[in-house]
Amino acid sequence: MNRRTFLKNSTLATAAVATGFPAPLFAQEKSLKIGLIGSGWYGMVIAKAALEAGGVEVIAVADVDSTHLSDSIRELTSLQGSAPRGFHDYRELLEMNNLEAVLIGTPTHWHTLQFIAACEKRLPVYCEKPLAYDIEEGKAMVNAAREAGNIVQIGFQRRQNKAFSKAKEIIAEGRIGSLHQINAQIHYNPSMAETAVQDPPASLDWDAWCGPAPKLPYSPSKGHMAWRFEKAYGNGHLVDWGIHNIDMIRTIMGFGMPEKVEARGGIFALQGKTNTPDTLTATMQFEGIPVIWHHRLWGPGEIDPQYNNGIFFHGEKGTLFVSDNRIVLKPTGHDSQQEILEIPSPRMQEEHVAEFIQAVKTGNKKLISCPIEEGFRSTATVQLAMIAYDTESTLSWDNHTESISNNANAAALMARPYRQGYQRPRI
Repeated sequence: MNRRTFLKNSTLATAAVATGFPAPLFAQEKSLKIGLIGSGWYGMVIAKAALEAGGVEVIAVADVDSTHLSDSIRELTSLQGSAPRGFHDYRELLEMNNLEAVLIGTPTHWHTLQFIAACEKRLPVYCEKPLAYDIEEGKAMVNAAREAGNIVQIGFQRRQNKAFSKAKEIIAEGRIGSLHQINAQIHYNPSMAETAVQDPPASLDWDAWCGPAPKLPYSPSKGHMAWRFEKAYGNGHLVDWGIHNIDMIRTIMGFGMPEKVEARGGIFALQGKTNTPDTLTATMQFEGIPVIWHHRLWGPGEIDPQYNNGIFFHGEKGTLFVSDNRIVLKPTGHDSQQEILEIPSPRMQEEHVAEFIQAVKTGNKKLISCPIEEGFRSTATVQLAMIAYDTESTLSWDNHTESISNNANAAALMARPYRQGYQRPRI
């Protein structure tokens, strides 16, 4: 199963099947007025999850692709029985007087400016992961949210996953003893988009889509969906998908930021198709425990494919493997028998958005499972790994100054210059 199929299957395919409601599916008393910024694939995933939470109306949508905009307005109108207003520029959406919350589902390089603009309006924000493109952007977002005092949920939906929650219980109970190593990986063979330079689709404002990031010549490999593998926009597999497993390790273990990070790899099988590593090993030291990340975007993955995507917690008394839907516990000893627990969590995305909606309606920040600070730490961890890869160095992180302390060249990569016409936020 490829990444796109996996993620699509993890969300609600049609709300009608789940609810049994006739069309319009969500026609009910509306209370919370929401704006959606970025209405492509995943923007619509979180918008429909918000509608399913109930008592919500999407009153506005902003997207720089006119097809995305019209298609999303048509679908949302069908689902909720009322038509959202459409905008090309998210800033016009944020000027609406009756707006009460914002969902951000744009590519990562746009998150910071849109998030901070929403914070300046004191609006609650649900923002997709990764939090930001670079570390300094993430710090600016944290500061903006603290100043605004608004409710913020970052889209690490696996914090709702029951298998990972059970794994945390098993580790806390001491069933695998003292941990000395953690391994995480996601191996798969992606379908790579066409790399030939061409005109963007007529519906897409490519200049606006690139925004503060470099404006590269358009190709399908850089545009919708495929941008995650482009260094200038998504920064590759670890930052896009592997970040979920890193976030779960931090959540389960209660880790903050890593003290040291190193990474090695390269582009071996996908040369000419991507500029981010198709093979990577990164080691992140948390409180003396190495967290070792692997990915291979080629080959068969693991000999036993059930281990292609997940986390291994290695303790003195046993090893615990956890993935989205299952746990495998293997105690130490030649004659030990492994224990397998099937624990599906098919609705973690819906539950994560619903948690945000409930927090906003009640004004209770304690309901939020991934506040801005947590989103920053998980994002900055994988960003550090990519800086270590780019500089071929071992990096030391100073928690007090929130910076790389041992390599000036690497520290300079914590902030990417914005394109002319865009202003980086100040910290």
